[in-house]
Amino acid sequence: MTSFTTAPGEATPPDAVHPRDSSPQTPTSVARLSETIRDFVQRWGAVWVEGEITAWNVRGGHVFGRLKDASGEALISFRLWSSTLQRLTDDLRAGDRVVACVKPDYFVKTGDFTFTVSAMRHTGLGDQLERLERLRAQLRTEGLFDPARKRPIPFLPHVIGLITGERSDAEKDVHRNAELRWPQVRFRTVHVAVQGERCVPETLAALQRLDADPEVDVIVIARGGGDPQTLLGFSDERLVRAVAAASTPVVSAIGHENDHPLLDDVADLRASTPTDAAKKVVPDVAEQRALVQQLRSRTRTRLTQRIAHDIAQLEQLRSRPVLRDPESLLTGRAQELWTLQSRGREQMSRRMDAGARTTAELRASLRALSPGATLARGYAIAHIGDGVIVRDAAQAPVGTPVTVTVAQGSFAARSEGSVAEDADRGASGAEETAPDPS
Repeated sequence: MTSFTTAPGEATPPDAVHPRDSSPQTPTSVARLSETIRDFVQRWGAVWVEGEITAWNVRGGHVFGRLKDASGEALISFRLWSSTLQRLTDDLRAGDRVVACVKPDYFVKTGDFTFTVSAMRHTGLGDQLERLERLRAQLRTEGLFDPARKRPIPFLPHVIGLITGERSDAEKDVHRNAELRWPQVRFRTVHVAVQGERCVPETLAALQRLDADPEVDVIVIARGGGDPQTLLGFSDERLVRAVAAASTPVVSAIGHENDHPLLDDVADLRASTPTDAAKKVVPDVAEQRALVQQLRSRTRTRLTQRIAHDIAQLEQLRSRPVLRDPESLLTGRAQELWTLQSRGREQMSRRMDAGARTTAELRASLRALSPGATLARGYAIAHIGDGVIVRDAAQAPVGTPVTVTVAQGSFAARSEGSVAEDADRGASGAEETAPDPS
């Protein structure tokens, strides 16, 4: 067995070998030393401890975490197998205050010392988590988490302000992934402490400096994750309110999916990791080129389809008889117009002939009934004053002025009195039979 070197006054482990059993010439192997430690640790029994969970990471169904003492001066690592996790009735997470039954365990292969949890239950929220939850509720009430107040991230920022730890993996991840996506991207990096007492004041100063720089289009605050204890600075009320008041959009890239400081809620954009922040802030030049090519192809296809459609419509229109032989339509219309014109002319001629016949008949009737026709045959009309027609010889006694109207005008006469009817008739007959003076 490998021996332990004990200090003066300390009890030697029961199975330990005296230091003289080990020498530079006959050293003990690492495996035998680790086995001795494991055998010694396995003799310890399980104990119940109380503390606050500061880390709760699930990997492969198992939980690997840390438990902190209330004083904050002691910290142990624990492991919770998936079979034990399934038996737990409480929903546990980082920040919870719990009591747990733990048994120490030492891993020979890795030299890790941890505690295996066989039972765990709530004893109430940890003080830090309770304060954070009260602050979270207050900020939510004030509207600092409202999506409407969050500013959009520019599509292609000219300069990216980066607040991160010096020579940190987060800085490398952001730079590398951003430059892979857009080689011409520019950064203005300010190194700060990302945990501890200097974290908040240095981050506030860096934020104020980058926010005042007119060339910076977006600010990324990045850290490579960590347990809630180390991320407390990013839940500080001063930093959270400064980010909310900044005029430049701020991206929070503090940790991984299970790390959720208050900065994530108030930032304009939350990225799960620094790599994710680079992908969300900087567009991929290859994707943009592919998108441009796709849009060009779609535009070309659309224009080709539109032109082909218009050509087909033109061909369809050109194939119509009216456009293929426009004169045929005019010829047909001209023939129809000529037919209508002839028919109208014929109908008008018929109507005019009928009207002429009717007019002639009416003229003949009027002539037959007209006094002028009677006068034309040699008769005359005698009338005395006031236009009274003489119908009786007694109306015109001797000396009565008489107006005589004949076919061609009128003349004045004076009555000589009435005469015998035979004499009148003889005179009339003589007049009718008298030869024409011409």
